[in-house]
Amino acid sequence: MLWNEPNNLSHWNRDLDPSWERFAEMVCLAGQRLAHISPGLTRVLGGISPLDPGFIRHLFSMGVGDVIDAVGIHGFPLDWNHWHIEEWPARAQAIQAAADGRLLWATEVGASSFVSPGLQAWALDQTAALLVPRLERVYWYALMDLPEAWEATTRHRESEGSAYYRHFRMGLYDAAGRPKLAARRLREWVQAGVGVCEWVYWREEARLAQMVRCLRELGVRRVRTGIGWADWEREGATEWFDHVMDELAEFDLTLTLCFTPAHLGVQPHHTSPPVDSSLFADFCEAVVGRYARRGATTTPIAT
Repeated sequence: MLWNEPNNLSHWNRDLDPSWERFAEMVCLAGQRLAHISPGLTRVLGGISPLDPGFIRHLFSMGVGDVIDAVGIHGFPLDWNHWHIEEWPARAQAIQAAADGRLLWATEVGASSFVSPGLQAWALDQTAALLVPRLERVYWYALMDLPEAWEATTRHRESEGSAYYRHFRMGLYDAAGRPKLAARRLREWVQAGVGVCEWVYWREEARLAQMVRCLRELGVRRVRTGIGWADWEREGATEWFDHVMDELAEFDLTLTLCFTPAHLGVQPHHTSPPVDSSLFADFCEAVVGRYARRGATTTPIAT
């Protein structure tokens, strides 16, 4: 996947790119490069949040539609979105129409257990029932809760109030690896192709091992994760990500490629446009060139 939530200020600084021209140029260069080095690889536009058909039409007017094969969408109507869960089909249909019939992947859907583990389990059933018959792929976010000592990636913590803490309870398992009610429900939906989105964190070896154990326990086949561009610039990155990819080689894997290294941004922040859009294409080529053929079941993607 090429980037993540480009119309969300927490992931792309639109103040530095108010018309998204830099973003479109960056994605076009990366998409063209991937088509050249790995023909047939599915290129997915990073999941948008909010679900805005006008945003898709705008990106397509700048050529993005020519370099992607599918469009990702994200939605959390029980936690952050201002619409009802029953609106999922209509909202997905509106995005697909704006995307000229491209494949539509729900690359992040979820519900927090912050209010109730039972409500989370109900939301999983309801979301899957609404989306699985209609979309090419559906990925539940997330597999495991975030540890309370960590900080969630958001630009709006001060204004979110209790909504901020929902970030920490999105998992099917708690942070200690204990399954919630929703884990039992997902076991049934994986038979219909539902996957899981779970980020791999830098050098968190114990969490990676727990991730693999939980995925196997649930019988999950499709996994969406990511390799951060900023992490790719760290010393020892290839050794770490070689290890990660080996650990995840048994799964049908979608890789999200995103987040600008501070020293390469217009401003020193991971949400900043890079000073040179071709640098993101270089990063995508390096990752896909290294891993696209690493395993027969591995399908890296650009969002």
